[in-house]
Amino acid sequence: MSSIKIFTVRILALTLILAGIIYVMQNYLLPNWIHPSVWLVLSFFALLTWLTGTFVHYLIKLSKENSPNILLGATALRFMASLGFIVIYLFLDVENIILFVANFFVIYLFYLIFDIYGLIANLRPHSK
Repeated sequence: MSSIKIFTVRILALTLILAGIIYVMQNYLLPNWIHPSVWLVLSFFALLTWLTGTFVHYLIKLSKENSPNILLGATALRFMASLGFIVIYLFLDVENIILFVANFFVIYLFYLIFDIYGLIANLRPHSK
């Protein structure tokens, strides 16, 4: 299986696991801890991570010697897109803003951990 297909399956698995956790918390356990816009945030991160990840895989195939720069650029792009998303959403005058920001950064951290794990897994074969 190609690396982009494996990456897509992993993103889908992470997103489905997070969606399941959010659904259970929202409907059964702690509904006051979940903002109504959490599904938009989850969709945003799933799409953003998939788009930048596939672009990184494509660029690394073209130029393996620039892979650190490509990975750093992708991480910076994800961070800037996340900041842009949250700033735009804050200007829309969302209610319960602290809960929204807390949910946003929890999901952001899960996708960041996913990216770091993928980065470490990809760099391990090159370190030998």
